[in-house]
Amino acid sequence: MTHKPIYVTQPALPPLEEFIPYLQQIWENKILTNGGPFHQQFEQALADYLGVKYVCLFANATIALVTALQALRITGEVITTPYSFVATAHSLKWNGIQPIFVDIDPTTCNLDPAAIEAAITPQTTAIMPVHVYGNPCNVAEIQRIAENYNLKVIYDAAHSFGSRLDGISLCAYGDLSVLSFHATKVFNTFEGGAIICHDAKTKAHIDHLKNFGFVDETTVVAAGINGKMSEFNAAFGLLQLQYIDNYIEKRKLLAQLYFEHLSNVKGIKFINFPPEHSSNYSYFPILVESDYPLSRDQLYHTMKDQGIMGRRYFYPLISEFPMYRGLRSSKASNLMNAKAISDKVICLPIHVDLLEEDINRVIEVIKFYASKSN
Repeated sequence: MTHKPIYVTQPALPPLEEFIPYLQQIWENKILTNGGPFHQQFEQALADYLGVKYVCLFANATIALVTALQALRITGEVITTPYSFVATAHSLKWNGIQPIFVDIDPTTCNLDPAAIEAAITPQTTAIMPVHVYGNPCNVAEIQRIAENYNLKVIYDAAHSFGSRLDGISLCAYGDLSVLSFHATKVFNTFEGGAIICHDAKTKAHIDHLKNFGFVDETTVVAAGINGKMSEFNAAFGLLQLQYIDNYIEKRKLLAQLYFEHLSNVKGIKFINFPPEHSSNYSYFPILVESDYPLSRDQLYHTMKDQGIMGRRYFYPLISEFPMYRGLRSSKASNLMNAKAISDKVICLPIHVDLLEEDINRVIEVIKFYASKSN
């Protein structure tokens, strides 16, 4: 019997007919970009939803990361994680900044604060942590380190939309935080991203940078870039905000099925999320340990053969790609926890269009091979 493919994620899309009035308004006012009315409405609506002061919308999160580094005038070396999507490190490289990879905490997959502190040199100017899978970094300890050494903190919060720690948005931490609204994310605007900042002066500077440095028709104050979000994406984001709580609740129910049925499977472990954390359930990672009958890659390919498209997020490590492999900080002995997790992880399918029967298919495959060890 041939089953339909079960993808690791699919974009959450609202009813098409509800988007038509937004399109009609765009057609009527003929404003497509450059901070039009939907752009302005969406920025304010996002700030309200996230509980943050200022939002700067972008065409995508990678340009937002590149611009965030420019906005804070970061140079030299920046400490970051090898356990992330490549855009984290690429944003540094595009700014001529040396990424310094340090190891992760194996229980959370986030940067280990002790490893951060040990890697600081006179050339270090900032820390770029990632809230991996929307799991909060040790924000208090990272802030303590940053203040002690006079470093900036830019959080790659691409996975973190709607995630909170003790009721506070993860986007509220650090000097800046960067969100992704890519199609694969919990909250999407087709493509898009944002920088979260804490004061009006910084917002104005970022807004200049994302629009070629223009202040007005004849005044350019910086060598900016074109990073603006279009009216189409902003309008779509406004509509998506009406559904995001439902999306997260659906993901939570699916995650609970995985927890319920896989928590006692020998050789399958979960990532640790703190109890004070309110998750967005953006990913559902499992670790395939040595006492599971199949290796991680064997299970991954077996699932794929049966139409279950899990993903090995994040494998290989960023530090193993050719443009980073030669860095001193990329040595395997420096990143043992990250390497171990990267070799064990599979992110299981989780998205709002999945049915309970789809989740049960995934669970059955994992439990079937686990039973072979008995």
